[in-house]
Amino acid sequence: MANPHPMAALWRGGLLESTHLGHAVICDANGIVDAWGDPATVIFPRSSCKMLQALPLLETGAAAAVGLTDRHLAFACASHQGAHLHVDMASRWLADLGLSEADLRCGAHEPYDRTERDRLIKSDESPCQLHNNCSGKHSGFLTVTQHLKAGPEYVEIDHPLQKAVKAAFEEVTGEASPGYGIDGCSTPNFATSVAGLGRAMAAFAAARDTGSLRERAMYRLTRAMATYPELVAGEGRACTELMRAMGGKVALKTGAEAVFVAILPEQGLGIALKITDGGTRAAEAAIAALLVRAGVLEADHPATRKRLNAVLTNWRGLKTGVFDAAPGFP
Repeated sequence: MANPHPMAALWRGGLLESTHLGHAVICDANGIVDAWGDPATVIFPRSSCKMLQALPLLETGAAAAVGLTDRHLAFACASHQGAHLHVDMASRWLADLGLSEADLRCGAHEPYDRTERDRLIKSDESPCQLHNNCSGKHSGFLTVTQHLKAGPEYVEIDHPLQKAVKAAFEEVTGEASPGYGIDGCSTPNFATSVAGLGRAMAAFAAARDTGSLRERAMYRLTRAMATYPELVAGEGRACTELMRAMGGKVALKTGAEAVFVAILPEQGLGIALKITDGGTRAAEAAIAALLVRAGVLEADHPATRKRLNAVLTNWRGLKTGVFDAAPGFP
């Protein structure tokens, strides 16, 4: 990751304490409009590319065959909190397919939602795969797998589903993926450049509901995410809070290890960024700064101030520092 650009910084006592570096692009239908760092840097997009992974759900006809709503599509793009809302959504989706939690291949982990976590503890229950933050994506994967009459091990790289995901991923990023890694939820995560990821987001931004099959799929996924931000992440999360702050006009998605993307349909722009040290706080500040720069997010909105020019306090409530965009960015 050569020549990363300073993107976020922590100030304490009037002195610069920490700086986070990264790479970012803003793209339109013709390519890169603005860039910081090295756009050619190859990254794993992690969960930021879930809308790309969801394209086969619509393009194969699987979504239409079982009557999926926009709520389902938003949930297919989610990295959720494992709240009751999310667990119930995944459970009902699988039941409607005639499947169960056992058919998922994402693995179980403790829910991030405190209410649901505390409920499990008090009732002496263990978390299950429905609590996995990727259970929505995997419910979508199972929908395609069932529609294709393919085998149950849908996370394998040679499965028809993953072949369809890779083809869509490479076509929309405009790049042949140089390889893949295994994501936290056990699925292949195809690598691309920051520029490729930005181009893909710009393609989603430019898509119209009167276009090709792929354009209609991209249009519907974007609108579903922006309309149901609570399903994409959850209460207290940056994706949900910032999408609400922008009134459903922009779709956002984070990914592990500090990747963030944004789709701006009215401006026809796509944004992609990666913080090189993997710091999520820095990625949230950087995406907020770029959205403010694009004129779609108010700098003084509480959701913005929570992440940008954010006052830090200690356990006694004393101001200890400020976390903000790095000087000169963007």
